[in-house]
Amino acid sequence: MTRTLTGKPSIDRPWMQYYPPQLMEGLSIPEDTVYEYLLKRCPGDDVAAIHYYGREITWKEVKEQVDLTARALRAIGFGEGDQIPVFLRAVPEFIYLFLAAEKIGASVLCRDNTLEENIEAVKKSGAKMIIAHDFLSHEDLNKYRKEAGIRGAVLLSPIRSAMRTGLPDYCWNYLESLYTDYPAYGPYTMSWDAFISEGEQFSGTVEAEKNIDRPLFRAYTSGSTGPSKQVIHSAHTMIGNMHQMNFYGASSEFRPTWLVTQLTPSLVAVVVAMLLMPLASDKLLILSPFVAPEDVDLEMMHYRPNCWPLIPMFIEIVMRNGRVPDDYDMSHLFSAGAGCEAYNNNQLKRAQKFLEDHHCKARFTTGYGCSEAGSNMSLPLTAHPIKDGNVGIPMPLTTISIFKPGTDEELTYNTMGEICQCGPGTMMGYDDPTATERTIKIHEDGSRWLHTGDIGYMTEDGTIYALTRGEAPRYGGGSLATLPMENRLADAEVEGIDDEFFVIVQDPEHHRCFIPYLFVVLNKGYTVDDIREKVKESLEDYMQPVDIIALPERPFFHFKTNRIGLIHDIEAGKFNK
Repeated sequence: MTRTLTGKPSIDRPWMQYYPPQLMEGLSIPEDTVYEYLLKRCPGDDVAAIHYYGREITWKEVKEQVDLTARALRAIGFGEGDQIPVFLRAVPEFIYLFLAAEKIGASVLCRDNTLEENIEAVKKSGAKMIIAHDFLSHEDLNKYRKEAGIRGAVLLSPIRSAMRTGLPDYCWNYLESLYTDYPAYGPYTMSWDAFISEGEQFSGTVEAEKNIDRPLFRAYTSGSTGPSKQVIHSAHTMIGNMHQMNFYGASSEFRPTWLVTQLTPSLVAVVVAMLLMPLASDKLLILSPFVAPEDVDLEMMHYRPNCWPLIPMFIEIVMRNGRVPDDYDMSHLFSAGAGCEAYNNNQLKRAQKFLEDHHCKARFTTGYGCSEAGSNMSLPLTAHPIKDGNVGIPMPLTTISIFKPGTDEELTYNTMGEICQCGPGTMMGYDDPTATERTIKIHEDGSRWLHTGDIGYMTEDGTIYALTRGEAPRYGGGSLATLPMENRLADAEVEGIDDEFFVIVQDPEHHRCFIPYLFVVLNKGYTVDDIREKVKESLEDYMQPVDIIALPERPFFHFKTNRIGLIHDIEAGKFNK
């Protein structure tokens, strides 16, 4: 049967052809709290929910710890509507805290930026206690007390829930590097065990009235592409995202394992898609938060997971370190892909070859999403090759379309514009109402659309191509779209270039215009002069970089290519000849 397209993706929803009818039957967002949602999918009290450094934590223990933590939060003064500042890595206690906060009607506040920015977030929250690891320095604790007005901190040992023998030497080394000579101490601190003991003595009301639409999770955007903003999600929006992808990485033959390395719960995608989603879909969640980024390859070989949420930084490290033996079999991975940021054709080609050389049968894919959308917006179910910015199709209950930037004028297929999203995972908003109004717009039909600021297009079958962040016109004509420019170079296969990426900066001589800088990682023995002519031949005139700068390796910040740091370096004249 031939489909008739109206030309409006939001009406046609052509991507639904890729979803089997049996998946869609009864697929609606349940009116549950996150805790209810997890318990309904709990495979049994005696089943291990989490593996943490040699120790299996059963669902029974998770439930017990959540109840104790909720009582403890009440005992130290937190209640309904409060914000609880949490500066923990992805340890089991973070999950207990998150679910306990929901029980008492509070929200968890996470931030992992500079100390000054973290203090600012705590001060705005009005909280009088913070929860942190016991490697918090005494100096930093005093700054929180003086500048944010807190009265103290609950301090958690990173190995409280672990077996000491379960940490490899490289994890111990990383963990020890986090401690200063003067960790926080004294009457303004409380150990986690003392905190729980307070809860055991608490006799007042613990649970708040159920409300799935109250704020539950507050996290800040990474700040890798601009000023960091506080994103607010409720139980409803978080379940609205994860419920659409519970089938991801599933197996009917055995219970899959799901490894999370290094990534912190200060990121929305980590909490929703990497911690809660595997717990809600009967996978064993393996947590390894205390492994240095440069050692994630060792953890991958140690645990041999079926699912391992990758980001460009991680796969680059795995390939770059050279410690994965040539005969190592990576077929244990069901899925392999990189979310977090755009991945150019050169990166894709190298990653796919690495997987194939190590017998991994998964296709290396790229994902698309953002904190404001609750994590993923797309899934890699498209039949098209994963290249040229292809990030898959919208999730089944999510509508994505392309609009004229900043307006509610929907564009048709294969037309460049702003990628916008409408779905149950969309954030409640920022903590700044003005910023929320700029990002979430109510269109004429009454729909609530998230305007991402990303530029791309959609094909007639619903495949999304995400190409760049915002419009960047160049003086004299042409718009600087980073990914298409990088792919022009990648497809040209310029001899001597191992990796390349563009950084777009404001043109100091022309208002509201931009100029490109090209950064390259060169193969041994090559110089910028060796590649300059081929680079010029590969790019159109308006794409030509004002300079080509060689780096020893791709730099990362908050797990993304550190473009914002390089912009500062360019503006400061660091690369001037």
